[in-house]
This record gives sequence, C-alpha cells and structure tokens, in this order.
Amino acid sequence: MTMSSIETSKQARAWIGVSPKRLLDLTLSLAALAVAWPLIVLTAAAVALSSRGPVFFVQRRVGLDGNPFNMIKFRSMLQDAEANREQLAELSDREGLCLKIKHDPRITRVGRFLRRWSLDELPQLFNVIKGDMSLVGPRPALIEEGAEYPERAHLRHRVLPGITGLWQVSGRAEVGFEEMIDLDLAYVRNYNLRTDITILFRTFRAVWDGRGAY
Repeated sequence: MTMSSIETSKQARAWIGVSPKRLLDLTLSLAALAVAWPLIVLTAAAVALSSRGPVFFVQRRVGLDGNPFNMIKFRSMLQDAEANREQLAELSDREGLCLKIKHDPRITRVGRFLRRWSLDELPQLFNVIKGDMSLVGPRPALIEEGAEYPERAHLRHRVLPGITGLWQVSGRAEVGFEEMIDLDLAYVRNYNLRTDITILFRTFRAVWDGRGAY
C-alpha cells in the first residue's frame, strides 16, 4: 500500500467517525461561508466605519461540559460597553438572569440593524467549524451568568452550544430565563437530527419576524 493510499484511508476513517450532527454543522457552515462572504466583508466594513473599536467582539462563554471558549461576533455595541454592563442591569427587560435591554444605549446604529437581522452572529460559523459550537443548541451563557445558574440549568451544557435553538425560534429575548432553560433541557433530552433541521428552517422565519431581536 502506498503512502498516498494510506493517507486516503486515514481520512476516510476520520470522516466515518464524524457524527451526523457534526457532519451537518461542517457542511452547512462551509456552504454558508462560501455564499455569504460578500455580506461578511460588507458587514465588517460597516462596523469599522460606524464607530471606534474592533470589528469583532470576542467574549468568553460557557461551552460543552461547562468548559469556556471564545465566542466571536461582529461588534454591535460601543467599545466600552462591557464596562457599563453592571450599571445598566436594573434596566433589563427580561425576567431572571441574562441582561436584555430593548433600548440599550450601548448599541450602535449599525449594531441595531445587525441585531435585528442576526448578522452579528455570522462570525460564529467559524466557532462551529472549529468545534466549539454547533449550528443548533442552547445559546452559550456568559461565564458570570453561568456561575449563577441553578443546578438544573447546567444540564444544558451536556451538548454543544448553538448559534440558533429552540429559544431563538420561540421569541428570543421575549422568553424569560426559566422558560429558556425549559426549552434548552427539552432540546437536550429529545435531540435528533430532524430536530436540528426543523429548528434551522424555523430560524429563517424567526429572523424575518424579528421577535425579541434586541
């Protein structure tokens, strides 16, 4: 057997070992990047020209089995937004943990448009390709918020966090914390590939409707 055939055999075995969910993630993420790269470039330019600060916003989040990872987004807020987070906590429009302010003064004009159409999430396709995230799963919690989760809520960390999920297609920020956890745990308990595909299709409608997108 030649070295090239041995290498091909190793690659074939590696692909056979890839789960259907991982294969779906890789296939759709690579396809999305191939199609959406002009939009990604335009979005990056809009962020860079609209306000001071980096184009990308990288934040530590809770990943699989509670392990932290760096999640990447297009920056949609002012450069010093994180420093003012605690001062705005009492303005949250959402019940329970997870700060969500409908008219958040830290969000830039371009950022508000990006959030309305979920364009700020596009860079997370690279998180999916890397294996830190999946296309579908519970949204990754902030490290400090995850530390305050009740015990049952940590069960959501048994699967990879996702770009979209049951929470996103059920109203996003308009869904309270406890209901979000219920949806996440329902996903963890009943996951199958058909569920992921259904949620992906429902995501397009959710983005179009814009409910809870702030």
